[in-house]
Amino acid sequence: MRKRARIIYNPTSGREALTHDLVEILGIFEQAGYETSAYATTPAPNSAADEARRCAKDGFELIVAAGGDGTINQVVNGLAGLKRRPKMAIIPAGTTNDYARALHIPRDNPVAAAKVVLKNQTVKMDIGQAGDQYFINIAAGGMLTELTYDVPSQLKSIFGYAAYLAKGAELLPRVKPVEMDLKYDDGHFKGKASMFFLALTNSVGGFEKIVPDASLDDGKFTMIIVKTSNLAKMLHLMTLVLNGGKHINDPSIIYVKTSKVVAKPVNGRLMINLDGEYGGDAPMTFHNFKQHIEFFADTDRIPNEAITTADPELQDAERNFMSAVDQLPADATDSDSE
Repeated sequence: MRKRARIIYNPTSGREALTHDLVEILGIFEQAGYETSAYATTPAPNSAADEARRCAKDGFELIVAAGGDGTINQVVNGLAGLKRRPKMAIIPAGTTNDYARALHIPRDNPVAAAKVVLKNQTVKMDIGQAGDQYFINIAAGGMLTELTYDVPSQLKSIFGYAAYLAKGAELLPRVKPVEMDLKYDDGHFKGKASMFFLALTNSVGGFEKIVPDASLDDGKFTMIIVKTSNLAKMLHLMTLVLNGGKHINDPSIIYVKTSKVVAKPVNGRLMINLDGEYGGDAPMTFHNFKQHIEFFADTDRIPNEAITTADPELQDAERNFMSAVDQLPADATDSDSE
């Protein structure tokens, strides 16, 4: 039986350029060996998540999320809780497209992004869970995270990442520290901080050096706690980020790897941001699900240190070798004591 793929696309993402290329994109996935169909999301809540879950339960082998990071987040939320999870591909058509950046998928050409599937290269990506929701790129809390709520969607569509920078410049002078209680694998932070965030990739808000040593599949979040809210210090930290990720050694930063975080407010409210959208209030527990969903990616361009998953051909060779060893007579594997 021929494999099936379902493209779940947001018809309003990326100034609607995706719809124009849809017929050609369908042909590319057909060329890759998938009987391919498409579904346009609707304004109904969880439209993409519901369709992804339905297709997975119906036995589809591939789900393609076409849109911005929000569309990818929704599709992942439809799949992550299932025992049988199909592979995923993404076609970026949003504003910052952090996930596509991390997987080295073309971000300004939907057709070129679709053609990544023809390389037949995949990465088993870590997925985060916060309460009963899943996230693909970042979870965060604190005053600095609120800027994503304040940028109107129309402004993001027209001006792209420049809209975030403009809003960030406006917000920085108003940033105040928040008291928070954060327990993680090897430590405990309780005190004032302007924000904390948990990253799953190296691309956060369009910056690729905030997490310079990110791994996509090691089962660990990179947690960063920004302890200062001083405007001059914040600007200095941003300079260090842009200068090769040197902020990670600054005394105002806590930078650790962890598979679990429990976040609680100390006084007042601690809002949680999941992949750029409001995800509820703390207290909240965050879990990392190692290598949970397999994504098509351009692994030739992903740094070797960002992927711990072995090459499929190497894994097959190892399995074959171990199988051959298991079939040897018992005395053939004994050490020669003479």
